[in-house]
Amino acid sequence: MTIEGIPDHPAECAGINEVLARVGDKWSVLVVMLLRDGPRRFNQLKRDVAGISQHMLTITLRGLERDGLVTRTVFPTIPPRVDYELTPLGHSLRAPVEALGKWAMAHQSAIKAAQRSFDARKSA
Repeated sequence: MTIEGIPDHPAECAGINEVLARVGDKWSVLVVMLLRDGPRRFNQLKRDVAGISQHMLTITLRGLERDGLVTRTVFPTIPPRVDYELTPLGHSLRAPVEALGKWAMAHQSAIKAAQRSFDARKSA
């Protein structure tokens, strides 16, 4: 059975899953949102993404760069300055990410209530 707009070929699904794994990752979403207003340095991103380790931020930025969503620019200063910035492809991700964020904010209390109800049923 084919659902409109959703491929039924396994190779296509695998490719889509790979993309969604990147753009749906909680750290990637936060980094994209932080870079929406322009380039930022690594340490600035680390300060602004609460709870992320240096290692996880490095992995996230490398993945976003590999996928063509972020560029990394090294300036020949001492110490070297490194800026990260959204590419045009990365900017095209902003609208869906912002919409998902707004949806999450609008529905977080309903989701928490549903979780409490579910957990109460399971523990009874």
